Order: sequence, then structure tokens, then C-alpha cells
Amino acid sequence: MSLIRKNIIANFAGSIWVSFIGLMFIPIYIKFLGVESWGLIGIFATLQAVLSVLDMGFSGTLNREMARLSGLPNKEQEMYNLIRTLELIYWIVAFFAAVSVVLLSSYIAYDWIDRGKLSGKTVEQCLLFMAFVIALQMPAGFYSGGLMGLQKHVLLNVINISIGTLRSVGAVLILWLVSPTIQAFFLWQIVISVTNTFLLAFFLRRKLPVGGKRGVFQMKLLKGVWKFSAGMSGITVFATILTQLDKAILSKILSLEMFGYYSLASIVAMSLSRLFTPIFVSIYPRFTQLVAINDQHGLKQLYHTSCQFMSVLILPVAFVIALFSYEIILLWTQNPETAKRTHLLVSILICGTAINGLMNLPYALQLAFGWTKLSFFKTLIAAILLVPLIVYMTTRYGATGAAIAWVILNLGMFFFEIPIMHKRLLKTEKWRWYLEDICLPLAPVLVIGGLARLLINGPIPHFIMFLYLLVILIITFALASITAPATRSWIMGKLVLLNWVKAG
Repeated sequence: MSLIRKNIIANFAGSIWVSFIGLMFIPIYIKFLGVESWGLIGIFATLQAVLSVLDMGFSGTLNREMARLSGLPNKEQEMYNLIRTLELIYWIVAFFAAVSVVLLSSYIAYDWIDRGKLSGKTVEQCLLFMAFVIALQMPAGFYSGGLMGLQKHVLLNVINISIGTLRSVGAVLILWLVSPTIQAFFLWQIVISVTNTFLLAFFLRRKLPVGGKRGVFQMKLLKGVWKFSAGMSGITVFATILTQLDKAILSKILSLEMFGYYSLASIVAMSLSRLFTPIFVSIYPRFTQLVAINDQHGLKQLYHTSCQFMSVLILPVAFVIALFSYEIILLWTQNPETAKRTHLLVSILICGTAINGLMNLPYALQLAFGWTKLSFFKTLIAAILLVPLIVYMTTRYGATGAAIAWVILNLGMFFFEIPIMHKRLLKTEKWRWYLEDICLPLAPVLVIGGLARLLINGPIPHFIMFLYLLVILIITFALASITAPATRSWIMGKLVLLNWVKAG
């Protein structure tokens, strides 16, 4: 089995399991804590996302540099030193991120959010716990980037599956057996964050090539990566503004209960990233290596194959969820009120997330070439043009307006970024990307999904609805696989091999 295929399988297993177990326990969290406390968890997720700008591009830089250096001779000591250099800076930044949350905790608790039935003291306590979790969890992304660059994806996913299971199952046990409070929930997150970061740091050093000595801080190494890191940091800053501004506004204008519903819809929609992120993290290091050895033919072939596989994977899931969001939320939560309040948001948000997923591999190609300017200026221009729209839509139309703004943002990138990118990289491949990689697998998904939606007329028993949705998903996935040239060739190759084995 090739390393790329092995990594993709490992990343899918890890991502799907973590997503499944996380989603499975959300209704239980809401049952123990209530929607308002769940809204507080949504505030925590927003804080984490906003403070991710302090990553300064180090995680992406370490990923790229580990992939690049591992393919070059006599670079063992440089790898050790680079980790140590970036690591020290990262921990200092994580500390100041936590301090900033502590300093803002009183203002957020008493002046920013509508607490509903929660007391100000409870919210302030939880914000202090959030500060600890953020300080401990931020470096986990850094160490994960190093393991991905070394292509130790199987090990990374073993850790992620173990930690994800402990995080979800442990939280439920704590709420059930110890204390059904939001404070107990966050205290458990602190314990898990310590464990996660320690394991990732330990195994990153264990998996470095032999021959290097203990890493030392070297300022000169920053000079070699600062341009890429600065580009990544700029992209992260403006992308965070675009993706989190709606939530920041909603946390102010909505009650914690309503913000909790929006957070629930956002989690469902963003769970789609569990399908496309494994492909990104598996293909990106290989893109980087192909660029390093200037294999243009191999790069072009891998680019289209992986983009078509991405479309086949995410489009059927996204459109089935979008078209049947009410039924899916009802099956999941068994709560008609929750389904009623969240299903439209889920439908809109997941369409934006699907478009975002399709753009992941073109973005990976840019990073493999070390070209961050396009994404930087893309997000800068989008911020200038769309921030007023996001503010207007969110303040005027609330959660629905925020969801629509997310779709508009991703549509803009879909139609403007790809043509610009292909003027510089893989210059002749633009229309092939739009037509073969996207439109061909999309067409049967839209047709079959639309027809299936029209056939629903009135309430259906839950078990029958589950089977119906499963059949529709299988049919759309099969047709998308057949219409995409790369996946069709792969399927035909497997069938020919199977027939050959049987004939032998």
C-alpha cells in the first residue's frame, strides 16, 4: 500500500471517528447542561478560533518544513533545531493568549453576552477554565503539524482517536457521575488538553530522523521560514475575521440559548470538514515533495485525481444533509424544537462548507509552491468587501443572515481564486478543474438529490426515513464516482483486476 493511500485511510479513520463520537454525545451534553450552557461551549469554540490567529503560521510552516527537509539529505539537526526554535515562541504566545482571555473574562461575562439563566459568576469561572484549555490546546496543533509533515499520520490518528474518545466519553461520565455542571465539563477539558499536548510533543521528537542532537534555539532558522510563516499568519488573520465575525456579532445580539442553536448548526455543517481535511493533510506533503523535485507531470496527475476524489466524497454528503436537514436533525436529537430551529441554518451553512472543501486542494497546491500571496490578498480583499456585508446581514437577519454570508464568501473564492491561481500554477488545468473535477460529479448529485426531496410528502417513520436517506446517499455517491474520470478509472481498474483474479 502506498504511503499516500495509507495516510488517507488513517486520516479518514481518525477524522470520522472523532467527528462521530463528538456528534453522538452532543444531545447528551445538551440534556445534562441545557441549551444555554451549550451556547457557552459555542463561545469557547469561537474564542479558540479567534485566538488561532496567534498561531502566526507556525503549524503550517512546521508541516511544510518537516515534509521538505525529510526529503533532503543531512538535514536531521536542522529539523531538531527548527522544532525547538518555533516551539519556544509558540508556548510564549499560548501563555499570552490565555492571559488575554483571563483579562477579558469579566467583561465578556457581564457586558458582552446575554447570559439568560446562567449567573455572571458561573460564566466568568468558565471563561477562566477556557483560558487554561486554550493555553494547553494551542501547542497541540503545532506538534500535529510536525507529525503530518513527517507523514506519521497513522500515529497521529491513533492519538487523535484515543484523545477524542476520552474527551467525549469522559465528559459524559463526569456530567453523569460527578457533577452535571458546565464547570465540571471545562475542568475535564483541561485534563484532556494536558494529556493530548504531552503525547503529541513526545511522539514528534521520537519520530524525528536519528542522527540529530537535542534541538537548540537558532534565530537564523526563523529567517529561512519567516516569509512563508508571515504569509500563513496573514491568511489566518483575515480568514478568521471572515469566518468568525458572524459568531462574534451573534454572541452579542443573541441570547445564549439562540447562540447555542446556531453553534449546533455550525458544528453539524463544519463536521463535513472531517471528510475533506484528511485528504488535505495527506496530499499536501506529497504536493510539496513533487514541487521540490520538479515533477510537473506527477503533480498534475495527483492534483486532478485528488480533486475529483474530494468532490465525490463531499458533494453527496453535503447535498443530502442540505436537502434533508430537518429529518436528519430530528433523527439525531429526537427533538422537534431543535430540528425546527436549526435545520435551515444547517442547510445554508453546509453548502458554504462544501464549497470551502472543494477549494482545499487548490490551496494545498499554492502552499506546496510556497506561494502564500494569493491567499493572503484574497482574504484581505474579501475582508474589505465582505466584512460590511457580514455585519449588515448578521445584525439585520440574525443567524440566517450570518449563514448566507458564509455561502457568499465561499462562492466568491470559488469563482475568483481558481482562475487567478491557474494563471501561475498548472496553467492549462483551470477548465479541467471546473468541468471534470467539480461539475461532472456534481450533476448526478443535484438531480438525484432533488428528485428524492420531491418524493417526500408528509411524515415518515424514523427508521424508514433513515433507510431512505441511506439509499439516496449510496446512489448519489455511486453516480458521482462513475461520472468523475479519475474515480471511474480506479473502479474499472479494480473490476478488471478482480475479473483477472477470478479467471486465473
